[in-house]
Amino acid sequence: MTTEEYLFFVDRALDGMTAILSELGDERANRRPDLPGANSPYAVVHHCLGVLDFWVGKLVAGRTIERDREAEFRATGEVAELIGRVRAARERLREDVEAADPRAPLRGEAPEKYRDTVVGRSQAAALQHAYEELAQHHGQLELTRDLLKAKDLYGSGNTRPSA
Repeated sequence: MTTEEYLFFVDRALDGMTAILSELGDERANRRPDLPGANSPYAVVHHCLGVLDFWVGKLVAGRTIERDREAEFRATGEVAELIGRVRAARERLREDVEAADPRAPLRGEAPEKYRDTVVGRSQAAALQHAYEELAQHHGQLELTRDLLKAKDLYGSGNTRPSA
């Protein structure tokens, strides 16, 4: 797979996520749906930047990354600032993917749950895992957006009241 082919798919996920953030605005993007363990759209995108930093920045490019994964899900802030950080992450990602050696081992240790799996074996697998996470979270954001908008339209429930 070429850099352009890989980034085409990554960009689709990131474009979808930033469009959702823009659509929701600051207040709704920082709100969690009324579901146990749900995360706000802002926190999910912030987490996705952590995924890119760790899996691509650290394990593929070899940068030193300090990450507090649990804190990523508590993040709040302004949508415009987060979208700016997504833009900057895309630039770094392009450089990292261009410099990657797909068959080479990771440049750091994968988390324990991935060490003995295909994900922990090569830079190509780490890149694929990063995309996998972005795609999954893009879908999660689509559903979260719909739940938050439904709550605003129909009140405290997450579904339309019956007639």
